[in-house]
Amino acid sequence: MKNSIYKADADNASAGAAKASALTSSQRAAVSHGDGPALILAGPGSGKTLVITHRILYLIRQRHVPPEDILVITFSRAAAGQMRSRFRALAGEEISGRVSFGTFHAVFFQILRLSWHYRASDLLRDEERYAILEHLLNRSGFAWNQDTEFLSGIASEISMLKNERIDPSCFYSSICPDDVFRQIYQGYRDWLEREHRLDFDDLLLKCFELFDGYPQILKKWQERFRYILTDEFQDINSLQYQVLRMLAMPENHLFAVGDDDQSIYRFRGAKPSIMLNFPKDYPGAAVYVLEENFRCAPVITLLARKVIEENRQRYEKQIRPAENLSREKPGQVVLHGFSDLWSEGKTLAEEILAEESRGTPPDQIAVLSRTKSECGYFAEVLMRYGIAFRLRDGLPSLADHWITKDLTAYLRLASGERRRSDFFRIMNRPLRYLSRSCTEGETFSFDHIRSYYQAQDWMAERAGQLEDDLLQMEGMAPYAAVNYIRKAVGYEDWLTDYAREKGIRPEQLLQVLDELQESAGLYRTWEEWTEGMKKSRSRRQESSEEGVILSTLHASKGLEFDTVFLPDLNEGILPYRKARLEEDLEEERRLFYVGMTRARYRLFLWYLHERNGKSQMPSSFLRPIAEEPAGTKTGSIEQRFLQNR
Repeated sequence: MKNSIYKADADNASAGAAKASALTSSQRAAVSHGDGPALILAGPGSGKTLVITHRILYLIRQRHVPPEDILVITFSRAAAGQMRSRFRALAGEEISGRVSFGTFHAVFFQILRLSWHYRASDLLRDEERYAILEHLLNRSGFAWNQDTEFLSGIASEISMLKNERIDPSCFYSSICPDDVFRQIYQGYRDWLEREHRLDFDDLLLKCFELFDGYPQILKKWQERFRYILTDEFQDINSLQYQVLRMLAMPENHLFAVGDDDQSIYRFRGAKPSIMLNFPKDYPGAAVYVLEENFRCAPVITLLARKVIEENRQRYEKQIRPAENLSREKPGQVVLHGFSDLWSEGKTLAEEILAEESRGTPPDQIAVLSRTKSECGYFAEVLMRYGIAFRLRDGLPSLADHWITKDLTAYLRLASGERRRSDFFRIMNRPLRYLSRSCTEGETFSFDHIRSYYQAQDWMAERAGQLEDDLLQMEGMAPYAAVNYIRKAVGYEDWLTDYAREKGIRPEQLLQVLDELQESAGLYRTWEEWTEGMKKSRSRRQESSEEGVILSTLHASKGLEFDTVFLPDLNEGILPYRKARLEEDLEEERRLFYVGMTRARYRLFLWYLHERNGKSQMPSSFLRPIAEEPAGTKTGSIEQRFLQNR
């Protein structure tokens, strides 16, 4: 059953808050909340930063709360800086400098620094963390491919254990065998204790232990921060919430602002249920809802609402366009199906160029993808068309993945090169039982290998089959060559077996293969392809000041653009193929909702009919949009090629 809410009566807003004429009645009601806990449901573009900053001012000027008693917690340093800057513009330097703004980690570190005398040098940097995990993995004897993505996965699972306070013996890793993970986890914890170091998760864990074990210290901090305001409350995890509740007691002046419909970080440990259960944790808590969307054109707002209303586990609310929203640029939503990936990429480039010719600044155009691999593909598309772009979230280069190195070794050998290192890389991928001793020197020849195995006909035959496969690939276009390696050579079957042997989900590695094949289809020769990947790696490392924004949907939250493209809206991508449970599907739908509501005026919703020779179905999330009439009073909806919806 969907959660119900009540809307606080705006008429109860105090005269002091009412003076803020820029506020709507619902915003004024939230700002002028009295004492005790309050939950503010702030939909997309509803002015939550405005509400938080005016709330701080209201507490200081109308309720005479000392600025030093107020703590504002955000989820990123950038958000904390923006909030502080907005409040400074509202209240002046003298007052704003006395209010505490910071992230959970920054605030909790200050508490640990003053209580247990930790120093900044005790904090573990990301590169140190990865170096320790790499050392522990190598020492464990587990065969892995020195892949940064693998290290990132291990680090994420360690974070999950700490933030959820899970016993390692009850945790089952999705990255590697459970016994290996538990060995790495224990070794990592032992190192931190031995060196008296903290990682970012320890800032939360140690703060909890401090408050739980030393009531007098907790009391001191409760008296220090009597009024707590927290932004993006839907992203909070269990440990953060426990510490926050301890800090807010006994007065519980907790002002929690967020949107349950934009809770998209469950994979990081965020718990949507915390926000949904807030009224149970705080009986009698006030709940305010900000329903007006000041960002999106009416047609975008209303279609996004139709989508999110499909979710069941949420607060019911009637998100609507703000009445005074500018009509200078009428909204437009384009729902379009493409025959294949290549036509989608070509149209993307053409539409971006058309947007720029209409005067839309490049940094007001965004391409938002479900996964980093898709984002990387569209980066290559834009490079091919000479369109400047900026990557938001440090996407790894496909050229650095070990599977890429396997395939390029095959392609170099197919072109006639005979590097011994390339041969060693692929000789048993798939397994052929070839020995490293069958070649000598920096280069090799198949004649020498056949001579080496002359007494073992079956081994000579395997080497001969490899040579035949390389001859078959000679002159093939990159897309066809990758497909041949996958299917005819048997690399895909080997990769699947390898994943299962190492305790890795096969789809993680097969997805890399899919991305490589899609990337290969953009080039005529393998030399062009490898050169393109090198340029892509270089381009991703640059910090361009201008250009179209490429981002994952997760990294786009909090941003807004004039024009947004959401490509590849297919079953298996959005919703993602691993989303099988109802709670997973609801989170995927929230992710789609976040993507839709990044757009101010123009929103392109695209899907494919075919991908890598396989038929594709449009995302089920598109159904409410496809059912909408093409012409509405709020803007235009254009639909094309929906025959298989």
